[in-house]
Parts: sequence; C-alpha cells; structure tokens
Amino acid sequence: MEKPIASFLGYCHKRGLVDGARLIASPNHDQRPDNTEIDVLVIHAISLPPQCYGNQYVEDLFTGRLDANANPYFMDLAGQKVSPHFYIKRSGEIIQFVATHRRAWHAGKSIFKGRQQVNNFSIGVELEGCDEHEFENLQYTVLRELTLCLQTAYPLITSENIVGHSDISPGRKTDPGRCFDWSRYFKSI
Repeated sequence: MEKPIASFLGYCHKRGLVDGARLIASPNHDQRPDNTEIDVLVIHAISLPPQCYGNQYVEDLFTGRLDANANPYFMDLAGQKVSPHFYIKRSGEIIQFVATHRRAWHAGKSIFKGRQQVNNFSIGVELEGCDEHEFENLQYTVLRELTLCLQTAYPLITSENIVGHSDISPGRKTDPGRCFDWSRYFKSI
C-alpha cells in the first residue's frame, strides 16, 4: 500500500533517506568527492519500453536486474549502470534507490554553470514519463513535496539550481521533455 503524500516530509540526514519513500537499494552509486556541497536538483523522465508505464522494468534497470532479452529496446541498455536517487511513478509512489549523501549515477556526461560531472553535486529525481505524454497531477504533487523536503535538508538547492537532464546534457538528452510543466512546478515550490 502506498503511503500518503504528507508522510514523506521528513528526512534523516544521517542516513540520507526520505521518510515515506519505499527504499530499493541500487548498487549504482559511489562516494561523492570530499567536501562536496549538494546544490543541484536534476529532473529526469523515463519509461521502459518508451511510452509504457506501470511495469517493473525501470526499477530493474536502476538495480542492475534488467533482462535485456525481455524487449528488443533493452538490448541497448544491457550492462548500463545507472540510478537516480528517487523515482516518482505515475501512481505517485516514490522510490528511493540511493541515499542522498551518496553519488547516484543519473546524469552521465554533464555540465552545470561551468562545473562538469553534475552527479558529484546533485540529487537526481526520475519521473515515470516521456517527452510525448503529460505527467500526472499526483506526480507534480509528490515532486513538490520531495523538492521542499530536499531544500530543507540542502538549502543550496534553490530554484535557480533545479534543472532538467536536457539542461545539463544538451543535445544528448531531452528529458524531462516538452510535456513537463516547469511553470506549474516552479510556482508550486
């Protein structure tokens, strides 16, 4: 049973976990560089296969268990080691894969305000979705609550430091895509 939205307002700084998020540990993370301040939030979107929702494939990818033979599209993902800190499903369920004080492997080759390797100083949030479909109202609500929780824990994550994957990897990535309503999101936080 999914937890109500209001339940994940808490944050355990010592463990780097958000209360109310279902924890599924991913092996796809490592230690951040010493003396790194977390000051960027990166919004992503993913669906596997593209434009298909409500299955386990995304969680399998983030935990290194994706069966490349399950779908022809997955062949290109074989051996990929990737994971965000958080994943917000279309149902509003939130899953945490990596503790926030750890470096999750979500951004790949990236740059923000002249700083390369955005994974070093960011938190990654994946939304279940794609460029061609609107996101669910519940996803915006959950993303708002998660953002406010993270901004409390990491005050350097200001609105100016919240970006899409496409912003830090232009030409390589397009997510969260044209259907993500940035205005609605920013007005909510």
